[in-house]
Amino acid sequence: MTITSAITWLALAVLVLLWLPLLAVIRLFDRDPALYTTGRWFRRLGWVMTRVNPAWQVEISGTPPADPRRPFVVVANHQSNADIPVISTLPWEMKWVGKAELFRMPVIGWLMRLAGDMPVDRGDPRSRSLVVRRARYYLERHCSVMFMPEGTRSRDGRVKHFQDGAFRLAIEAGVPVLPLAVDGTAGALPARGWMFGPVRCRVHVFEPVETTGLMADHAPELRERVRRQVVDKLAEWRGVSPADVDGAPGLEEATNSPADAAGAG
Repeated sequence: MTITSAITWLALAVLVLLWLPLLAVIRLFDRDPALYTTGRWFRRLGWVMTRVNPAWQVEISGTPPADPRRPFVVVANHQSNADIPVISTLPWEMKWVGKAELFRMPVIGWLMRLAGDMPVDRGDPRSRSLVVRRARYYLERHCSVMFMPEGTRSRDGRVKHFQDGAFRLAIEAGVPVLPLAVDGTAGALPARGWMFGPVRCRVHVFEPVETTGLMADHAPELRERVRRQVVDKLAEWRGVSPADVDGAPGLEEATNSPADAAGAG
């Protein structure tokens, strides 16, 4: 296991370094206002990373959208940074909202910026406002955007409270919400040390939830409907009751900014 983990880390580092000049060239010739091709190639890095790691078994269920250019506000629960490459195996492009610290990292941060992903400083109202405007820009140009409405990763595997900002954005932009359920990624990256252990990562793509006819004050109801789908799916996978997965039962508070739902990382 020690040798395998060392080889895996080396392979991942080489891949990331090779992808930087590749993505820079693709970005140079990408004339799509949503940088769709550039972003799609960045997600392929995540796909390749899951394939070179023998400890990761990734399973996708559900039905991906038939039209990859139909815009959605995509939302998923958040368990670890491994969510990013695992979700990137899905066959369409979406611009991610992530905490600003990720974008300051060498190479990885540069790749995210090249792909058009959106950094947010949750303590800065101006940063949150810019994310909302940028997300709407992408949606209007037929590119989905990706939020993790828990705001930060779950430490115990249960689904925490969803902020309502991403759902408010979907209603105001007139696009459907596309929920994802993610499980197994909490063990995909070693919490202590550096060795990988075998893990089964799952992603389920739900049917889109339409927002036609909804008003902004329907956002909490939409949020809870989507969150319940995610909770029920994780409970089904784990063979437990939904109450064992629900990390915020009965919580009804809401927030106003879609960027409050950011938190890849």
